[in-house]
Amino acid sequence: MGVTASPDAVREAVGAAYREEWGQVFATLVGQTQDWDLAEDCTQEAFEAALATWPRDGIPRRPGAWLTTTARHRATDRLRRDAVGRAKLRQLAVLAREPDEPAVDEIPDDRLRLIFTCCHPALPFEARVALTLRTLAGLSTAEIAKAFLTAETTMAQRLVRAKRKIAEAGIPYRVPPANLLPQRLAAVLGVLYLIFNEGYDEQEGRRALTAEAIHLTRVLVRLMPQEPEPAGLLALMLLHEARRTSRIEGDVLVPLEHQDRSKWDRDLIDEGVAVLGGAMAMLRSGPYQVQAAIAACHATAPDSESTEWGQIAGLYAELAWLAPSPVVDLNRAVAIAMSEGIPAGLALVDELTASGRLAGYYLLPATKADLLRRAGRVTEAKAAYSEALELAPTEAERRYLAGRLDKL
Repeated sequence: MGVTASPDAVREAVGAAYREEWGQVFATLVGQTQDWDLAEDCTQEAFEAALATWPRDGIPRRPGAWLTTTARHRATDRLRRDAVGRAKLRQLAVLAREPDEPAVDEIPDDRLRLIFTCCHPALPFEARVALTLRTLAGLSTAEIAKAFLTAETTMAQRLVRAKRKIAEAGIPYRVPPANLLPQRLAAVLGVLYLIFNEGYDEQEGRRALTAEAIHLTRVLVRLMPQEPEPAGLLALMLLHEARRTSRIEGDVLVPLEHQDRSKWDRDLIDEGVAVLGGAMAMLRSGPYQVQAAIAACHATAPDSESTEWGQIAGLYAELAWLAPSPVVDLNRAVAIAMSEGIPAGLALVDELTASGRLAGYYLLPATKADLLRRAGRVTEAKAAYSEALELAPTEAERRYLAGRLDKL
């Protein structure tokens, strides 16, 4: 223990520990007890105990170890009071065998098990997202509900059902075996990227999700250093985040080509490019690495005119092979238009429109409108902008499209 600490210093230390250590403490405890509710309650009580005792005893040298030990003691006391039947006695026996301060190299294993358990494919996708944010990031039920524009009672029920499903279905608390790892890792990365995108849309109450997604992906990269796709996802997030402040001016969306590049965060861009380089050096390509490479082409170009559109078109072709999607095909059409000419891009957009695969997706008519405008086909561009305006999901996007329509 250190010397007596001021209330402000303690609040700051507990806040930092909450962000950095919550997932580790919870993961260790749920791994030992297999009781998610007990682990959550006792982890919360450990942080409350820190607020009460650290002003008197000082901030510990290893806050995570202190919190883990305290949470384990709370769990042991709770189980002793409630010990009925063999299951509770087994939990007590496990806790009794564990050392007060778990070895540092044991903690990452617990967090990794927790990530894969939360993102198990047997759980509904919405439940995976909520459980990941609650158990790994320590967000409250109210915070998660607010971020996803859902009633708190609905989110609480979603979490309860997810934990019940884990218990009743016997979902194992473990890292999946090698033969299942690629599929299961893709599910984990999908949850983290959804969390990032939910925060990236700038709606009130959601911005914190972007920071949490980046934080959790950094954790995953540290836990799985030999897997390139987590690093690819981290690079993609960093490169997108670097451009975030220039995406909207006032309340109007700013397209990439018109963004003020002096506002881009060069430190995040440099980090994203470096992380991507490390991932690609493993020579196992994946969808997130390719998407990050596309983002890097945009982020490192000094201006819109210098963008390597031919390289981007090639990367989208690779992405279409790795992860086929009509949205990928639409983005490739734009890159083809910019590198080979507007008619070539419009031909691909017309093929997508005829296929019906993107019916109702506002970026299809918006993309067509932009290409028609560039080609000087004003009447057709107006009709496409009007269609996109009716489908646009956010006010910033609607204002941008309305502005384009007015200029025509």
